[in-house]
Amino acid sequence: MSEKEHTWTIQLDWLNILNLLGLESINQISELKRDKAIKKITKTFGNETLLELDPSELDNLVADELKELMKKELTLRQKKQEQIQKEMRSKFVPFKQGGIIKIDPRDFKDLDLDSDNPEDLLKALYKKLMGDKEGDDEDDEDNNFHEDSTGYYI
Repeated sequence: MSEKEHTWTIQLDWLNILNLLGLESINQISELKRDKAIKKITKTFGNETLLELDPSELDNLVADELKELMKKELTLRQKKQEQIQKEMRSKFVPFKQGGIIKIDPRDFKDLDLDSDNPEDLLKALYKKLMGDKEGDDEDDEDNNFHEDSTGYYI
């Protein structure tokens, strides 16, 4: 992409384009598809016309073109999100219907109730409700760094 041909791309707000596409990171769009979309828009509208447009209109043009180029990836991502939401709803049905969640005290035999750290209780509940695997706790203990759990940082 030469600088002379695509000077209108300086006006693009990629965060806005990602928002329009429903993506979180620019890395989710391959560089090849970004270049292909820019070249196609330049060829269709011309450099002079694109320089006269508002940045928001340019963002919409690029987002629409990328939607066409990334149809497969976007539909797969949407299906995956729907599957995750469906799974979460099925796991939390008792909360919605006011039902009773059966908790076996034997599941919490390793829990220290006299502990001052409420995160231990939350981890145990998460493990019980979400069906956390046994090997996941070992990964947390093997980390070489220790997080500060005395407060929340923004």
